[in-house]
Amino acid sequence: MAASFQIRKYQDDDAETVREIFTLGLSEHVPSLFMHLLKQPVTQMVLMCVFCTLMASSKSFLLPILAVTLLLAGIRQFVVHMANRYIETGLSGDLNDISEAYLKQKDSCFWVAESDSRVVGCVACLPAENAPGCLQMKRLSVRRSHRATGIAKALCRTVADFSSERGHAGVILCTSMVQTSAQKLYEHMGYERIREFAPPGFLFKVTNFVTFEYRLDLQRSGKKDN
Repeated sequence: MAASFQIRKYQDDDAETVREIFTLGLSEHVPSLFMHLLKQPVTQMVLMCVFCTLMASSKSFLLPILAVTLLLAGIRQFVVHMANRYIETGLSGDLNDISEAYLKQKDSCFWVAESDSRVVGCVACLPAENAPGCLQMKRLSVRRSHRATGIAKALCRTVADFSSERGHAGVILCTSMVQTSAQKLYEHMGYERIREFAPPGFLFKVTNFVTFEYRLDLQRSGKKDN
């Protein structure tokens, strides 16, 4: 599917649309995160213990099945809650005042993708705290209706070009293990996975949830282009 679009710098009128795209994009990962939790040994052990204990004490299938069903519903609600907390953190943080966070800072910028006069995607970058000489790509998101049209790739290239023009050595980014489509995109664009780590918090360690860090070496990328 081909799409006609343009990439332009963010304007204050885009605020609500960008926040909506960000919220919808992250909400899509709730089912994948829920399935990841269900596959973890600790989750399966809890479910099995509850089922077997109630089965032995009640001598009936109905009560243990009902209890497991309620536990599954509770786990899913917990995943939704955690996702909403992460979304709120973004909305109340840098996305609360995008101009202040990105457009007024050195080596920072925020762009939107516009198709048929409608904002359908966004991306941002700013200096990387833990990688001197690199910029960090953030907030890449494209509406589901406009994916597989080249918009995400164009947004990635916009960040790379911006970074290269300012003499930076590379671009880094972080993405979670459940964002498999994003991982494929980054690897297609020349990014290499350089490390993986568990986000802070006991829950992430117990559930084996990890975040991947990717890097695009602009100097090497430039040599390839030449």
